Amino acid sequence: MLELKNVTKTFGKKTVIHNVSLPVEKGKLTACIGPNGAGKSTLLEMISCLIPYEQGNIILDGKEVKAYQPEELAKRLSVLKQSNHLNVRLTVRELVAFGRFPYTRGRLSEQCHRVIDNALHYLGLDKLQGQYIDTLSGGQLQRALIAMVLCQDTDYILLDEPLNNLDMNFGVKMMQTIRQLVDELNKTIVTVVHDVNFAAAYADNIIAMKDGQLFQAGSVDDIMKKDVLDELFGMDIQVVENGGKKFIMYY
Repeated sequence: MLELKNVTKTFGKKTVIHNVSLPVEKGKLTACIGPNGAGKSTLLEMISCLIPYEQGNIILDGKEVKAYQPEELAKRLSVLKQSNHLNVRLTVRELVAFGRFPYTRGRLSEQCHRVIDNALHYLGLDKLQGQYIDTLSGGQLQRALIAMVLCQDTDYILLDEPLNNLDMNFGVKMMQTIRQLVDELNKTIVTVVHDVNFAAAYADNIIAMKDGQLFQAGSVDDIMKKDVLDELFGMDIQVVENGGKKFIMYY
């Protein structure tokens, strides 16, 4: 289980995350939504120990994340940051293979190659695996990065804006893939998304952040309410239902 208890983060004199407490349900897809600057990305970076937190506790499977050795944590939790600057000459397959590093330190086994093959296939990258990443479109590179995270084979996966650079078609396919990772491989995934409708269509639970604080957390039905979303985003939002799922209109 993953749980945050009274977590606070400051940069200088500015508090960017204030006293956040919440459990993350294991084996579920949790979407994190909220306005720009709400603290969504910072929350994921603290959970993954990419940045420190000053107060509170983040507990992963009964142990504080800061107490894990880096290699041990990398076998339990993987993260895809929003910005990934890659200035190296790698093929898609070589990039994806980096996900095996916590296990092999670069010496790939036959099992590793099977895991890599499966991840490439899962993300529709079979035909692109020999192509250099600097020749990829933004959407192709994003899928390769997700495949790398999948190769890390962790129970917990944190994805910060995995739909970046994806058109509508691949955005849907990406969310379907993320959903499959939960349903078929029993992964626990927390993903930051700006499109509330994607969160409503695919997530089990939603975390709503605003001004560095936990605004509300719960099931999709708990969050997909007009009064909640109006206050969260400061807009007049219409919630509609179609096919048993709730969506928003705000144009």
